[in-house]
Order: sequence, then structure tokens, then C-alpha cells
Amino acid sequence: MPELPEVEALKDFLTEHLVGHEIVRVLPVAISVLKTYEPPLSALEGHEVAAVRRYGKFLDLETADGPHLVAHLARAGWLHWKDRLPDGPPRPGKGPLALRVALETGAGFDLTEAGTQKRLAVYVVGDPREVPGVARLGPDPLADDFDERRLAELLAGERRQLKGALRDQSLIAGVGNAYSDEILHAARMSPFKLAASLSEEETGRLYAALRDTLTEAVERSRGVAAGRLKAEKKSGLRVHGRTGEPCPVCGDTVREVSFADSSLQYCPTCQTGGKPLADRRMSRLLK
Repeated sequence: MPELPEVEALKDFLTEHLVGHEIVRVLPVAISVLKTYEPPLSALEGHEVAAVRRYGKFLDLETADGPHLVAHLARAGWLHWKDRLPDGPPRPGKGPLALRVALETGAGFDLTEAGTQKRLAVYVVGDPREVPGVARLGPDPLADDFDERRLAELLAGERRQLKGALRDQSLIAGVGNAYSDEILHAARMSPFKLAASLSEEETGRLYAALRDTLTEAVERSRGVAAGRLKAEKKSGLRVHGRTGEPCPVCGDTVREVSFADSSLQYCPTCQTGGKPLADRRMSRLLK
């Protein structure tokens, strides 16, 4: 799933390639991807792209004197840039193509989604805050005013485990499954530690890990072509997706806890005092 660093890199890439160019066609291939109907997709056509912004994991293409095209790539969605789009309209079918945006230059991009769980979402709105997912976003963890005190306020009274709290977009915007694993590994904390139980020292440690992990990932992704961002993300991960491999910090074996539709990875030595976590939905540290 694209998370804050990858979406930030896509924002920078699209700013360079879209701003100042006119949208001439927006072609829906998978109707299910479109979550709004007024204004229609055609309302984007004939307008110049004025800016590209990021809200959490949402991409926002703002047009001059026109609506916004807001997209959420969900778990299996992606953006593919093409210097020259294929001639002729795309054919609806069983392939991954969901939406195509064409510019006056002949260039443009496709939004695709792999797999059977179709969660890719596209909105055409007058204001990004009309998108429910944008309206309920928590603060951006890389914003200048997001400091250690703000994090402490967000976690105070939060009875959930740290893993779930970090992934809650209404609490902190932009962090998903992969980077929550990476942040907790860097902070040397169990994913099942209660968020409200953190001491002042632990809150400071988590804050530093949160900012450093995301900032480093953004810097690694900066300037990387859209098509290579997935590989860049994977190459920079220390524990997520690396079950059975040695921890790059201590050499212990990275372990996994599986859930119905996701999994987490962690290092016992770095994060749980050497104790493995029970691999169940209601996991607790083994005694």
C-alpha cells in the first residue's frame, strides 16, 4: 500500500509533470473507482492543472477555475506515468486499468488496481474537504507544527495498542501497515504496547522514530520515477515484509503476527525483550 512517503514522492513527480498542462480527457475504465458523480469527470477537461497536493495518503490535483481530482490508491492501486499515452480509448475489461488522464501534450497517467478487492477511489469535488476520508484526517506527522507535545496529546487516553493507533488516519495521517512496523522497530517498542501507557521518555523516542523514519523514506523516494517507487520502498524497509530474515540492528530473526487481512513484522530482541508475540488476533506477550 502506498503510504505517506510514496504519495509525497508521487505528489512531487506529478507537480513536475502536470502543473501548467491542460487536461483534455479523463477516461473511466472501472466505473466502481468513481465515488462522486457531481461534478462529472468531464468537468476536469479543458482546465489546466494548477497544483498537486497530498493529504495523508490522498493525492489532490487542483485545476485552475475548475474542480479537484482527488485519488486514494488504497492497498493495491498505483499510478503509471506515460510520456505518450496509447492511441484510442482504453477498453473496459478484467485488467487492472481503472482510470486514464490525458494531457494536451499526449502524455498522461493511468490509475491501476491489482487484485480482486477494488478499493481504489477517485473523487471529483470543488474542495478536497468534501471527501470524507480527507475531512476526518488527523495531523500530518511531517508538518512543522507536529511536535512531541502534539503526539503526547494524541496518545493520552488512547487505550489501543500502538500498532493500531499509528495506523488510524483520524489520529495521525499517512502512516500505514509498513511504516508503522518500521517506526516501532526504530523506537524499540512492542506493537502491542498500549499507546496511553508511554512514559515521557518513550513518547520522545516514538516521536523521533516517527519523524526520522518518514523523513528518511521521503528523501529516499525523492526524484525516483513513479514506476520505481514500490521497489524503492521495499528496499528501505528493515523489518516489514522480512519475516525470517535477520534483523539489521541485532541479528535476531524477524518474526510475524498474522491477522485476517494483514500481518505485522517485528524483532523480538529490539522490541519485546526477546519474547515472541503470540500469532493470534488477540495477541499478548507469551509468558
